[in-house]
Amino acid sequence: MIALLLCFSIFVVFILNISTGTIRIPFDSVVAILLGDEEMKSTWRYIVLNFRLPKALVAMLVGVALSVSGLLMQTLFRNPMAESYVLGVSSGAGLGVAILFLGSSILPASLVSLLSSTYGVAIISILGSFLLLLLVLSVSYKVKNTATILIVGIMFGSFANAAISILTFFSSAEEIKRFTFWALGSLGNLSYEVISFFAFVVLIGLLGALSLARGLDALLLGDNYASSMGINLKLTRNSIIVVTALLAGVSTAFVGPIAFVGLAVPHITRMLFRVNQHRSLIYYSAGIGAILMLLCDMLTQIGGDHFLLPINAITSLFGAPIVIWLLLKSRAYL
Repeated sequence: MIALLLCFSIFVVFILNISTGTIRIPFDSVVAILLGDEEMKSTWRYIVLNFRLPKALVAMLVGVALSVSGLLMQTLFRNPMAESYVLGVSSGAGLGVAILFLGSSILPASLVSLLSSTYGVAIISILGSFLLLLLVLSVSYKVKNTATILIVGIMFGSFANAAISILTFFSSAEEIKRFTFWALGSLGNLSYEVISFFAFVVLIGLLGALSLARGLDALLLGDNYASSMGINLKLTRNSIIVVTALLAGVSTAFVGPIAFVGLAVPHITRMLFRVNQHRSLIYYSAGIGAILMLLCDMLTQIGGDHFLLPINAITSLFGAPIVIWLLLKSRAYL
């Protein structure tokens, strides 16, 4: 019943997202266009199929990717503050993209040409997030204090941001402009071909997360308990790293670094559904993440006809107070 209600909510918000914009398109008309009705106004069909539908699909994919990756990291580090943005994983992905966008003059021309495609950016972003998360996890093996691990993650993120600043200083205005627009975050301008690739990577990551559900449940109860359950700790941790880097990296590559979602959604999910099994948590977090990103995308249009607000600013500006309110309201959760 809960799953059906969540699916219905996703559908309603998805259609509302597509119907919202400078040109208001009725809810039923959007549904008819998506069902292939050729009699709808050609202008509406063009807007829906070429602009709003791709953006809504990307919003859902980003919400799923970041929410699930945040859930995995909170379990891996057994810390409610862990997520790709806080631990610097997004900064690692950003550094990879910055090297490509801002450091093209120091890289071989053939390599820059090869990686300048959308898929090349995705690959180097995933590698950047993977390497930084690997550094954080290597420290976590030696340091048992989770607060220290978070500080280390923040320091690695600061190092990546410092490297980005240095690259920015020596870059041209055009290179800086390109990287700045990427860093602000944008859900648009992706073709259906790229969205298909994005969806494929997210699906692989989601299936990987679901395959780790038993190990994630055991890790919550401690390493000794997980070992007694026959869980291969090293393999499970390494698998979590790969899946997290895949989800956070590909999302960062295509839409830029998005704050708040990976941190907040797992908490919101636990509060709303009161579940602890990771198989259920993964499904519910993915659904809540998709809804949240669709709503944030709608809020980017509050500027009216003249401009769209950066999605990264919206997720932080409107999301952080929601989390604070939920945490204060749920005293048992504190």
